[in-house]
Amino acid sequence: MKYRLEKDSLGEVKVPFEAYWGAQTQRAVDNFPISGIKAHQAFVWASAQVKKAACITNRDLGLIPSEQAKAIIAACDEIIAGKLHDQFVVDVYQAGAGTSHNMNCNEVIANRANELLGHERGQYKPINPNDTVNMSQSTNDFIPTAIRLACLRLSGEFIVKLETMQLAFTNKAIEFDPIIKSGRTHLQDAVPIRFGQEFSGYAQSITRHIGWLRAASNELTEIGLGGTAAGTGLNCHPDYRSKVASNLASLTGFEIKPARNYFEEMQSMAPFVMLSSGLRNLAQDLSRIANDFRLMASGPKTGLAELLLPPRQPGSSIMPGKVNPVMAEMLNMVCFSVFGNDETILWASQAGQLELNVMMPLIAYKLPDSLTILTNAIDVFTRYCVEGLQVDVEKCKRYAESSAAVITALNPIIGYMKAAEVVKRSYAENKTVREILLEEKLIEPHKLDEVLNLIAMTEPGINK
Repeated sequence: MKYRLEKDSLGEVKVPFEAYWGAQTQRAVDNFPISGIKAHQAFVWASAQVKKAACITNRDLGLIPSEQAKAIIAACDEIIAGKLHDQFVVDVYQAGAGTSHNMNCNEVIANRANELLGHERGQYKPINPNDTVNMSQSTNDFIPTAIRLACLRLSGEFIVKLETMQLAFTNKAIEFDPIIKSGRTHLQDAVPIRFGQEFSGYAQSITRHIGWLRAASNELTEIGLGGTAAGTGLNCHPDYRSKVASNLASLTGFEIKPARNYFEEMQSMAPFVMLSSGLRNLAQDLSRIANDFRLMASGPKTGLAELLLPPRQPGSSIMPGKVNPVMAEMLNMVCFSVFGNDETILWASQAGQLELNVMMPLIAYKLPDSLTILTNAIDVFTRYCVEGLQVDVEKCKRYAESSAAVITALNPIIGYMKAAEVVKRSYAENKTVREILLEEKLIEPHKLDEVLNLIAMTEPGINK
């Protein structure tokens, strides 16, 4: 491999000749061969948006010459369009605060911008990574802003997929509404419920999470750009803060606004914890729903087998004909990963000291990861599982009619204790509740048909 020799404040560094990154990035590559995982694509996109907004602002304030600004903006636009992403080579586990990623971004943009002006890579003239591309910025205000933008971008598609899932559950609730099934509490037989009612609960759960997650995402629109190193705004034009927020809003379409307090914005990672905990809360409900699907689809001969999941792939390498609830299993696994990411984000967020949280690179890795895997999992679970669900109507009816729990409707007529005796005898003699009630003449036959109406049991009412 051909190399070029570059210098930074520590001395000379060999950089691959064709690379757009420079000396400080190369040191990070050499120092942190940890996971092989590079920056999330949305984080790279967000980083370029911040650099572009900063450049436009500094140009308008007369701090960057127009020709240089034009080249920097063009380089940023290439990254925003998806080019040069292979040049972001720093591991997600890197130096604290994200200085390595920031310099990776600065060097790539500087080298590409200089190239557009007809200069060679690695010369950093007239555009310098630190002095020009990083003007009016510090890693300490750049990284949290980039995390915010990345999560705002990912949240848009995420909410769309979540709304599609909510609609799918709503449609199934309507489709399944006439179907009676045995309810179950403690995994034991309970009073009848309609399949549609059960699915309406799933739909409402998702509706509530959409509202909570929208609120959490809105907390990310307040940015601390212009705080520079410690929140004071040192080396930053007095008008920079308001103008860069306005420019970033115009570039991204998000309702970006300046921080109310630049010191708090740099010290606290609470908005990221809020979004992450919202994703965790959603994940625990999604995991619960996935478990319901697996239980209701268990069998098909030795389980409940009420819910018929669309078959997606053969389920065994040794048992012919076996089909597993693979989409529900996948969703469980994704949810477990989100739980772990949230725990990591929580610990990383509390680990800040004084004016800075140096664990930001970990948040920049884990939070976009949660948004990405949940978005994809929700999408395929909805399309490949929920939308194709069917129900074994006759089996559900048979379970509901044979359940001794239906006697609950007679509590107001014969009393709880007498009803319990009937249930015990039903189990002991393997007879239905109806048969025992008629044998003991506890209720008139014509009244029994009215009281044991399964549909009526799924709505509020008291039998007398």
